[in-house]
Amino acid sequence: MNSGDTAWIMVASALVLLMTIPGLAFFYGGLVRRKNVLSILMQCFIIAAAISLQWVLFGYSLSFGPDFHGIIGNLDWAGLKSVGASPNGAYAGTIPHSVFMIFQMMFAIITPALIIGAYAERVKFSAFLLFTVLWATFVYDPLAHWVWGAGGWLKSLGALDFAGGLVVHVSSGVSALVLALLLGKRIGYNHRPIRPHNLPFTVLGAALLWVGWFGFNAGSALAADGNAANAFVTTHVATAAAAFTWAIIEWWHNGTPTILGAATGAVAGLVAVTPACGFVNPMNAIFIGMIVAAVCYIAVAVIKGKLGYDDSLDAFGVHGVGGTIGTIATGLFAEKAVNAAGADGLLFGNIHQLYVQSLSLLATVAFAIVMTFIIYKIVDAVIGMRVEEKNEIVGLDLTQQSEAAYTVIE
Repeated sequence: MNSGDTAWIMVASALVLLMTIPGLAFFYGGLVRRKNVLSILMQCFIIAAAISLQWVLFGYSLSFGPDFHGIIGNLDWAGLKSVGASPNGAYAGTIPHSVFMIFQMMFAIITPALIIGAYAERVKFSAFLLFTVLWATFVYDPLAHWVWGAGGWLKSLGALDFAGGLVVHVSSGVSALVLALLLGKRIGYNHRPIRPHNLPFTVLGAALLWVGWFGFNAGSALAADGNAANAFVTTHVATAAAAFTWAIIEWWHNGTPTILGAATGAVAGLVAVTPACGFVNPMNAIFIGMIVAAVCYIAVAVIKGKLGYDDSLDAFGVHGVGGTIGTIATGLFAEKAVNAAGADGLLFGNIHQLYVQSLSLLATVAFAIVMTFIIYKIVDAVIGMRVEEKNEIVGLDLTQQSEAAYTVIE
């Protein structure tokens, strides 16, 4: 066991938690109308609590426990049985098993939180909570095992996902689109502008996401070593390239660059580099950032408007599309010269890796779509997903939390 590795992964775990609370909470919270900001903060906060408990009780065992036919972990580690201070060689031989577990817990927390961006401002709190726990159990946990678990079938196939392009971003982004379509549009959508109520909140949240993402990506090396250093560098430069590229495109397209655009571009860059960060060199990470900014800009600023779906805060447009770009880019730009434990991509003479990445992407998309649809239908039948029209008009802060974010003193 290595004390330096252990200290780094503990710090990285805290950084990943920072991404959800307060990072994502403020990023999404600033984008909604003032009558719904507390609902976003509450949803992010309670996810951190609920999924932490789910992870300890059975989620971790399903995700990383002893393999059952490449599909799921068994329940041998339920309640963290046998998960203690000794290292577990199947995942990280230089840190305590409990540290690996808590690091992965933070990924399990943020993934369903990302989906909030699709259904913001129109879902009952009770339905949100039940949906989140079911989705984490029946979508996230199996996917985590497929891609990262010892014996997982996509891992055995050779899929490369250094820090969660498939497991976190594609799964949440695709599920977000399914929910947006099933729920329908917010009242007044396409009839009057629905503007962010507090862009400084959003910029603060984006900055916290950028900082926390170093734990997300570099921490996924599971050691304080050269792989972590490369992931740290590639994460930063890809994000910088995406933020800058988005601003330039927006400047050209609309006549002015905006801080919202730059922040959105940065998040898109973070998403796309996530699966690739431990396998690509810094120059190719810059290319990934530039590519994802252009593609996500088109998805958010052009395609969404033409198709007319209401992905409230662009969870699909950024995470679903960005995760897809990153997964495919890994199959293009990965090279064993960067990480001997990885594989060469198409541009380094290995077309098979692009095939593996594409197959893994299709499997993830199909699984997330089907399971999200089923879970939605179950929750909607039991308690109803969408709030009543009058409650949506009043706002979720008052109708779901009985609180107001801003008090006017007369």
